[in-house]
Amino acid sequence: MSKKVVILGGGTGTSTLVRGLKQFPVDISVVVSVCDDGKSTGKLREEFDIPAVGDLRKVIASLSDTEPLFESLLEYRFNTTSDLNGHAVGNLLLAALCNITGNMSDGIKSLSKVLNLKGKVLPLTEDNVVLMGVMEDDSIVEGEHNITKEDKKIKDIYYKKDPVINPMVIKDIINADMIILSMGSLYTSIACNLISKDVINAIDNSKAKILYVCNMFTQPGETDDFTVSDHIKVLNRYLGKRKIKSVIINDGKIPKHFIEKYKTEEEKDPVMIDKTNLNAMNIKIIKDNFIKIESGSLKHDAIKLSLKIFEEIIN
Repeated sequence: MSKKVVILGGGTGTSTLVRGLKQFPVDISVVVSVCDDGKSTGKLREEFDIPAVGDLRKVIASLSDTEPLFESLLEYRFNTTSDLNGHAVGNLLLAALCNITGNMSDGIKSLSKVLNLKGKVLPLTEDNVVLMGVMEDDSIVEGEHNITKEDKKIKDIYYKKDPVINPMVIKDIINADMIILSMGSLYTSIACNLISKDVINAIDNSKAKILYVCNMFTQPGETDDFTVSDHIKVLNRYLGKRKIKSVIINDGKIPKHFIEKYKTEEEKDPVMIDKTNLNAMNIKIIKDNFIKIESGSLKHDAIKLSLKIFEEIIN
C-alpha cells in the first residue's frame, strides 16, 4: 500500500514539486490555498463568487498524465481586445465546472478524470476567502494581490472571515504519512493554509512527518534577508503542537549571473543556510544540488527533489 503524502501550497513551487513526485509510488493530495485575487483569477472570483482558480489550475496541469498539449492548453492565455484578454483556458474550465457541478471540489474531480490526474487536488475551502495582511507598521492590507504589492514587510496574516475548511482536506491530513510544506510564497501560498484552527487540529492529530522544502531565493516583502531557519520559524509560529522536523535545502552553487539577474530584476537574494541555528532547533537537514536551468530560469530539479522526499517517506 503506497504512502499518503499531503502537500500544502500553491503556485509555481508546488507545481514543480508535484511534477516530480507523481513519478513515484505515493498517494498524493495537494491542498491549494484559494486566496489569490489578481489577474484572471481575480476577475473570475468577482464575477462568479468562486474560490481562486489560478493555483488550482497550475497544480492540475502538473499532475495530469495526458499529452503535453493538454498542459499547454490549460496554461494558454488569450491575448485579445475582448473580455477574454488575459484569461487562462484552465481558469475558465474550472469556473465553468464549478458552476456545472455546484462546487469547486466536484468540478476538479470531473476534470481530474478527463486529465488522468496522478493524485488529488483539494481546494482548502469552497469559500471565496479574503486574505488580510498585517504589515510591519501594523497597517492592515486587504487581498492577497495588494499584500504582495505592498513595499512593507508582512508581520502576520489572517482571513477576513474564517472559512469552512474542505472536509477532504481534514481527512487526508489526519491519514497522511507525510505532510509537506512546499516551496513557494511563504505567507501567501504556504502559511495561508495554516491559519485555520481546523487544519492545525488535523495536523496535531496526525502521525505524519512534517517536512519543509525551502525556497532557493528570498521574496521581496515576504522574506527579505531571511535565512532557512527564519522561514521555518514563521511556519512553526502558525503550526500547533507539532512542528517542522526536517527541511530540504539546495546546497548547489547558484551561477553568479543568476544571482545578479534575480537581484537586479526581482530584488531577490539566495536564501542563506544557517546550519548552526537549524541544529539548535533540532531540524534534520536534507541537502543536495537541486539546481536546474530551464528556459533561462533557475528552478528546483523536480525529479532529484522528489527522490529525496521519497527516501524520507519510506525510511
